[in-house]
Amino acid sequence: MPSLRQSSTRTMLTQFLLTLLLLHTQIHRITAAEDFYKLLGISRKATQKEIKKAYRSKSLEFHPDKNKNEGAAEKFAEIAYAYEVLTDEEKKNIYDRHGEEGLKQHEQRQGQGGGHGGFDDIFSHFGFGGGGFGPGGGGGQQREQSTPNVNIPLRVSLKQLYLGDTIEVEYVRQTLCVNWQECMKANQECQGPGVKVRMQQIAPGFVQQVQQRDERCVARGKMWSSNCRVCPDGQTQSEKIDLTIDLQKGMYPGEPITFDGVADEKPGMNPGDLNFVITQEKHEYYHRDGDHLYVTMEIPLVDALTGFKHEFEHLDGHKFIVNVDGVTECDHVMRVSGKGMPRRGGRGGFGDLFITFDVDFPETLTVEQKKGIRKILDGRGSDEL
Repeated sequence: MPSLRQSSTRTMLTQFLLTLLLLHTQIHRITAAEDFYKLLGISRKATQKEIKKAYRSKSLEFHPDKNKNEGAAEKFAEIAYAYEVLTDEEKKNIYDRHGEEGLKQHEQRQGQGGGHGGFDDIFSHFGFGGGGFGPGGGGGQQREQSTPNVNIPLRVSLKQLYLGDTIEVEYVRQTLCVNWQECMKANQECQGPGVKVRMQQIAPGFVQQVQQRDERCVARGKMWSSNCRVCPDGQTQSEKIDLTIDLQKGMYPGEPITFDGVADEKPGMNPGDLNFVITQEKHEYYHRDGDHLYVTMEIPLVDALTGFKHEFEHLDGHKFIVNVDGVTECDHVMRVSGKGMPRRGGRGGFGDLFITFDVDFPETLTVEQKKGIRKILDGRGSDEL
């Protein structure tokens, strides 16, 4: 017979769980405030291509790396969730018929959290396990996989990196067949994209679980049906998209410009990222290292001895003059402040320009030239050699 203390503990636990459930409901009411179609700026009759285009535009606008305004990160998460729902035929149909509340009920029955965290997430923080209310509850959510990221070299000039530039490119990727979900069939051996698990008897009364690679598995419990008539070309089809690359001033070689979720699509997986990796072309005169520029200038011996001034043309075409009054030694390095590359990372200003002087000595001198130089430099007036 349970003691009074045990009964009181169970009552308190029940009240605590009910409080969490109410809190969870309120959180979902808040996140459901905006219609998914309005969030992406599209009509309810929008095609899959229009939905994807709107998502790319909105996600770039509110991406936390680009938009530092307050609430941008939350908006980005809402846009991603709306895109996830509207590009999943089953979820989209449920959302269109029953709204987000019906969608949440469907996802709870499927043991998922719908992108906003489920009951498993809340209870697991308090030690109640995932997938149930006790230690014997089921496992947590399976982490969603992504297709491989794609890295493409972007060859640009030093002038483009100095001035900044906008580059329009076309990219061809693989997108899901419009009716790809109609080509899936149930298969309990599928445990995720490309993963199949089957039970194998190794002895009477003993069974072993064997994991295999099977590309026909597209999601947990779902397998691709070969020769599906609604997708005669297979799971994916080619799509050409137009992208605008924003090359910012002072960007570094090797720095990526990322388009999130623009790599190839595949059933049961999120699309990876498309990265344009900056490759700097060699300049005729200037050499770059970080925010600084370097140039080597050859000067005649007479200039090295008597001083000179020289006009330089910078990467953007503006001209500036460097004056040297004293004697210049061979391989002497002169620093010109503020004539380097634009500084990145919000530091502002420019790096410096370093000029290395290479003195050009004459290969031969006449007897008279030698006497004249000795007379001038020796200071004794003697012209003897």
